[in-house]
Amino acid sequence: MEHKNIVATIYLKDGMAVKNPMELDEKKDVIELASVYDDSGIDKIIIYDLSTDDEEHEKNILAIREINRNIQVKTCGGGNIRRLEDVKKLLYAGCVEVILNGSKPETIDLVKEASARFGAHKILVSLSTVDFLFKSMDFLKNAVHEIVVMNTGLLQSLENITPIPYIVQVDDFNLDYVADILKSSQIRGISGPYINDTTSDIMQLKSDLSDAGIKMDNFEPKLLWEDLKPNCDGLIPTVVQDFQTNEVLMVAYMNEESLNATIRTGKMTYFSRSRQSLWVKGETSGHFQYVKSLTADCDFDTILAKVSQVGVACHTGAPSCFFNEIVKKEYVERNPLKVFENVYDVILDRKAHPKEGSYTNYLFDKGLDKILKKVGEEATEIVIAAKNPDPEETKYEISDFLYHMMVLMAEKGVTWEDITSELAQR
Repeated sequence: MEHKNIVATIYLKDGMAVKNPMELDEKKDVIELASVYDDSGIDKIIIYDLSTDDEEHEKNILAIREINRNIQVKTCGGGNIRRLEDVKKLLYAGCVEVILNGSKPETIDLVKEASARFGAHKILVSLSTVDFLFKSMDFLKNAVHEIVVMNTGLLQSLENITPIPYIVQVDDFNLDYVADILKSSQIRGISGPYINDTTSDIMQLKSDLSDAGIKMDNFEPKLLWEDLKPNCDGLIPTVVQDFQTNEVLMVAYMNEESLNATIRTGKMTYFSRSRQSLWVKGETSGHFQYVKSLTADCDFDTILAKVSQVGVACHTGAPSCFFNEIVKKEYVERNPLKVFENVYDVILDRKAHPKEGSYTNYLFDKGLDKILKKVGEEATEIVIAAKNPDPEETKYEISDFLYHMMVLMAEKGVTWEDITSELAQR
């Protein structure tokens, strides 16, 4: 049985998040909102572009690209889609899926075209009535992989019309009702105002639905407290790392109650030895740590927590508690991603702060055509070098190519996060 999804919705107006299509005045920073959803346990975000002209449309596409650069949860883009090019823009902006409006007459042809071009697994359709289903019944099940039902009044009739699974928008949230409808094998998830409310406890909702027999994508521990080996005080030291950079942020302690609370809420919860009580990291500062993984060591007496850190980890205001250097030996960094990031950062710095005599600045000064010419030349050099049985020349030419490629990335505003995110979706 597949996990059921909790789906948040973001409405975009002028690059900002608004409450819904009818309430446009109150605007929020869209990256902050998406990050809250990302950390809170949301499984998918549908992003609707509410633009009314091409200029605003491009602005919203850029906002969607920034959302996908900053979060890990998958997104589905929609709104203001009139042609295949609009579908492509959303996918290129990092959306895993695109949702088309079933109430528009042109959607039938666009579904066929988009499905053939990008695959049915990337296409969804939203429905407010069943009319679209009757018009597309002969091909729809092979052209989309999900339907988003905007009206719960359609549920009873839908099961007799289509085998396609669907997400249901529930406008008036009731836990018993939600648990009841999610028992249907055809319903894959729920969305609605309650889910969009950032004060809603999504992890608690998932726990409640799990207790009701619904399979949710929440934390299901493979080890229990009884499997671990606490110290003589009944505590287990916990090393906390940033899940993206692997930087060690802090060390704290857990007891059985705090471990269970961490798993249940998705927020790092520790036991304070000085206060002899539980404490949720960030409860007073707002610098929460959202759990990405918990792992026990080989002796089962230490926990490694990988987290999404909001703000800083240290009470001093430092990003990490570990900043008092004792000794340090210089070394050559060989971690591939670190090397790429370091070189890319130097290139960005040259772009922002030109340095006389810098070859990188020479390329930027000459412009895009010169950069592209060098990328093409270096790619050709790789081909020539690869014909040589000695790999040394090939390594040299690949390094040259990667440098020029990073200059191109900097010129076009493409980051390594963009590249790795794209590769991870393939």
